[in-house]
Amino acid sequence: MKCYVISGRSGSGKSTMLRSLEDFGFNCVDNLPTSMLPSLVQHASNAVPIQHIAVCIDIRNSLPELEQFPSVYQQLKKQGIEISLIYMDALSAVLVKRFSDTRRRHPLDKTGMDLRQAMDEETKVLENIASMADLKIDSTNLSTHDLVLQTKERLVEKADPGISLLFRSFGFRYGVPVDADLVFDARCLPNPHWEEHLRPLTGRDQPVVEYLDSQPLVNEFFTDVSDFLQKWIPIFSAQHRVYFTVAIGCTGGKHRSVYLAERLGRAFNAQYPGLLVRHREPIKE
Repeated sequence: MKCYVISGRSGSGKSTMLRSLEDFGFNCVDNLPTSMLPSLVQHASNAVPIQHIAVCIDIRNSLPELEQFPSVYQQLKKQGIEISLIYMDALSAVLVKRFSDTRRRHPLDKTGMDLRQAMDEETKVLENIASMADLKIDSTNLSTHDLVLQTKERLVEKADPGISLLFRSFGFRYGVPVDADLVFDARCLPNPHWEEHLRPLTGRDQPVVEYLDSQPLVNEFFTDVSDFLQKWIPIFSAQHRVYFTVAIGCTGGKHRSVYLAERLGRAFNAQYPGLLVRHREPIKE
């Protein structure tokens, strides 16, 4: 039996993920009180056939319920339950816009806070849960389709018991991904943007690849990052990490970071079945 607990800040896409898991055959419960999680897991484990479940536990729970979540979750892990905590988030400015667009009220709105204050309080209350997450997902630039695809790739289709490795490129200009476990800064490398014939292209295009391949500093950077990951990813995996996201950033997220994410993906693909390479900023496919 698989059990996913979905949490995160309001507006980050938890409902979309829960609906996606339901479409993929999971039995889903929204806004489940923490105290009811053990009995639900036991029922699903004893069902014939065994049922996969997904639940959403977030700020709509009472504070006492949220405070007992860490102990309840760790106890289920100790019992050998295949349970994972997914924490969803996005940049605050994006969450504000989503609430404005949908005209929905924040769950803490009734306390008399304005939207920004409510979001800050929500962040504080969920801090302990966020720190326990097995997987963090940054939905800042994800469309509904993107989020459904990521749910399928990282949760539904994950069959290998080892670590699920994701390389993600991004542009520092647009902020650091909130779901990154490790961040590498490639802005120190030669920038194809300043080569006029390369500027319209991306790090996946052959002229850019050839340009960056020819730069000694780029190859040194790649070797250093690769050697670091070869040493440390197995250590994280040995500590029962299920998901691991490596983010590589450059200024705009178009050339250097894309090139390095693709190159690292090829280098590690044989070792980590199901490895994913994704590019946060829109690039030519």
